[in-house]
Amino acid sequence: MLSEEIVHFFERQSFTIVSTIDTQGRIHNACKGLVSIDSSGRVYLLDLYHGKTYANLKNNPCMSLTGVDEHRFRGYCLKGRARILNTEELSGKVIAAWEEKLISRITQRVIDSIQGRKGHGRHPEVLLPNPKYLIAMDVDEVVDLTPAHISQQDKG
Repeated sequence: MLSEEIVHFFERQSFTIVSTIDTQGRIHNACKGLVSIDSSGRVYLLDLYHGKTYANLKNNPCMSLTGVDEHRFRGYCLKGRARILNTEELSGKVIAAWEEKLISRITQRVIDSIQGRKGHGRHPEVLLPNPKYLIAMDVDEVVDLTPAHISQQDKG
């Protein structure tokens, strides 16, 4: 269902924007870290809080996941239905993948600081709590956010 290009695109994202719908029909956006994505269209994200995303998904499983690469001027929105998996269902493999991504983000922040790129003065990733639950989403639709004239130039 998902092309290798889309899978690799999302694997390179340090975070994604998750959109859910609240009980009044309003859209809620939140930043979430992607744990894994595969070509079958299954996406896993860890959530560190039991906040609005959690409450919204309990009422309505419809969700979208958006990633943008500003440098390459590309992006995708994945739309689908989500399931909430409790922490008891989190395997050691999922937690290890999350910890690996967290270490990678901290490492990149340190490298950026050494190279003189401005960013957050501290390392906020170190202060993040442990995951509360896992979101499993099955993708139903892919929206290519790349402007058509740029997509055609990239192909031609």
